[in-house]
Amino acid sequence: MNEYIYYPGCSAKSNAKHYEESILPVFKEIGIKLNEMEDWNCCGATASLSVDKTKAFAINGRILSIAEKAGKDIVAPCAACYLTLKKSNQFFMSKTEEAKKILKDLESAGCEYKGTVKVNHPLGLFTDEIGLEEIKKKVKRKLTGLRVACYYGCQVVRPYTDFDDPDYPVRLDNLMKAIGAEPVDYSAKTRCCGGSLTANIEEAGLRLNYILLKEAKRKGADAIVTICPLCLFNLEITQDKIVKKYKNDFKIPI
Repeated sequence: MNEYIYYPGCSAKSNAKHYEESILPVFKEIGIKLNEMEDWNCCGATASLSVDKTKAFAINGRILSIAEKAGKDIVAPCAACYLTLKKSNQFFMSKTEEAKKILKDLESAGCEYKGTVKVNHPLGLFTDEIGLEEIKKKVKRKLTGLRVACYYGCQVVRPYTDFDDPDYPVRLDNLMKAIGAEPVDYSAKTRCCGGSLTANIEEAGLRLNYILLKEAKRKGADAIVTICPLCLFNLEITQDKIVKKYKNDFKIPI
């Protein structure tokens, strides 16, 4: 059985706890053991890199160091955590003077990092390591007849991740096909849901989520499938307000 260090991130322990409660049994069923990282800290998400890059890279360096000491690669289900850790890993591997200084500071704090850790997203492991044919064998109840809009969000396909085609990713679509669902041609699959903007500037957040829901409905989707906990949160909590504001019944399961 392959083993990984599971980095839950803050969302999996709070507003996206149901995401964690779903994903952990799936990994167990397909034969991958996840060991939750001990004494993990917040990665700061992408916002931290805009505020103070030095501190942001340092806190991510600590996370990478913990995984390296355990001798395991990381699995990060949260899109923001995945992107931030991937970006930080590439930064440390750049060997710039700034990177060397932060690595030296981390070492002095007992968090030495040599760059041996790979950061993975669950979807990548499902499609690449396990393989879709093996996934098919594990399906107990196919989602036959269910039309789904596969929504990746804007973070897992950004630069630094080499996750999939940045303009039109297909990994999630292929996974949905493997379990019997029918992915629709969803042109909004990499549009932004607004992230934390929904809490700060509600009008803008509602508009962005309205576009996502409208396109899913237009394509005849029965549900939206997403791999980002914040996208999941936004698409769920905004629906009632969107129906009221735009006078349309775009309610759809996420």
